Amino acid sequence: MTVSRRSLITGAGAAALGATVRAASAAAPGGGSPYRPAGAHGRQSVKTLNGWTLPYKSIDGVKEFHLVAEEVDHEFAPGCKAKCWGYNGSTPGPTIEAMQGDRVRIIVTNRLPEPTSIHWHGILLPSGMDGVSGLTQPAIGPGETFAYEFTLRQHGTHMYHPHADEMVQMAVGMMGLFIIHPAAGEPLPIDRDFAFLLHNWALHPGTFRPDPSIMLDFDLWTFNSKVFPAIEPLVVRAGERVRIRIGNVSMYNHPIHLHGHEFEVTGGDGGRWPRERWRKEVTEIVGVGQMRDLEFVAEPGDWALHCHMSHHTMNAMGHGIPNALGARIANSDADLEALLPGMMNMGANGMSEHQEHVEAMNLPGPANTLPMMGGTGPYGALEMGGMFTVVKVREGLAAADFRDPGWYAAPEGTVARMISEDPDFGAPVRRPRS
Repeated sequence: MTVSRRSLITGAGAAALGATVRAASAAAPGGGSPYRPAGAHGRQSVKTLNGWTLPYKSIDGVKEFHLVAEEVDHEFAPGCKAKCWGYNGSTPGPTIEAMQGDRVRIIVTNRLPEPTSIHWHGILLPSGMDGVSGLTQPAIGPGETFAYEFTLRQHGTHMYHPHADEMVQMAVGMMGLFIIHPAAGEPLPIDRDFAFLLHNWALHPGTFRPDPSIMLDFDLWTFNSKVFPAIEPLVVRAGERVRIRIGNVSMYNHPIHLHGHEFEVTGGDGGRWPRERWRKEVTEIVGVGQMRDLEFVAEPGDWALHCHMSHHTMNAMGHGIPNALGARIANSDADLEALLPGMMNMGANGMSEHQEHVEAMNLPGPANTLPMMGGTGPYGALEMGGMFTVVKVREGLAAADFRDPGWYAAPEGTVARMISEDPDFGAPVRRPRS
């Protein structure tokens, strides 16, 4: 009898599934991640922004995880939903957490309408487990289940994503984090460990599916497939050592900037760096396909964390719409309304009024399309969207308390204040005219 490679690998996956069923009584009850703060090695679970960690079963010394590639209904923020592809009901898929030295088996079921695979980005493993369909394995066909199995030789921040029709599959949401904790513990204990993936989407105004054919004109920029103000804050107790793990599966490089702190860049694609390689920054470029670990000791306050490409901190943008900045448009609304009923000018004095149009004047935009900026802080409109969130540092929080504490109550005398409403106030020095 001739046995094809596909039937051999599929059979291996079926055998692994059979082992799962037979050993179900031996599975760890409830699954879940065992990494918690404290302990001899300072191990703890990663807090995935707007996400979750995938439970596993312990079967004969192997940690077994099960991923399902499938279409998911995803909400980028209230008022904007789309049909995306992801894993186990979400995009990104659930975070996989394990220990350096663990033997892992990852069962992958394909419920998509086309073949797929999973590449374990940055992880050292046998070539046949690397997940490049056609090169290292047959593609996982619709309805098929494959098994990947390997021993985790390193530690650090990694990710998983398809290497099959990846321009489509990654463009519509297929990605996830893979965190490997060090067997020997951390050189400096980490009190709070956050993680998220950077991505870009083309969800055209009025549509409900991302467009995978776009290469430049993206209109949604996300941390873990959410845009501000729907991105969770990073809640931290003052004085704690914080790590933020960031991976980039988008088509742009992103300079990630944290306000109020100097952080140390302590790791990258190859895991945690030796201490002598750590360097202090306030902005770190996370390149396409790269991972970066940022660490700092938290100071009290509300601190912005965002991409420093300014159009990446905005939501649905009208690419190709003429710029009216400085134009005289006072009498043109009636003419525009006659040509395009329901339309109005954006204004010629900047875009601060955009949030007022949407929220205060209740002017509707296209269906299923977010305003370019939104969110309100303690002092008014935040005028942000996209890749933006807040690190909320407070005194006295419980060790594992991630609940949103609300806005920071700044001590008296520490908030910038208005001292005049006169535009001709004072005698500012200007550059002399030549």
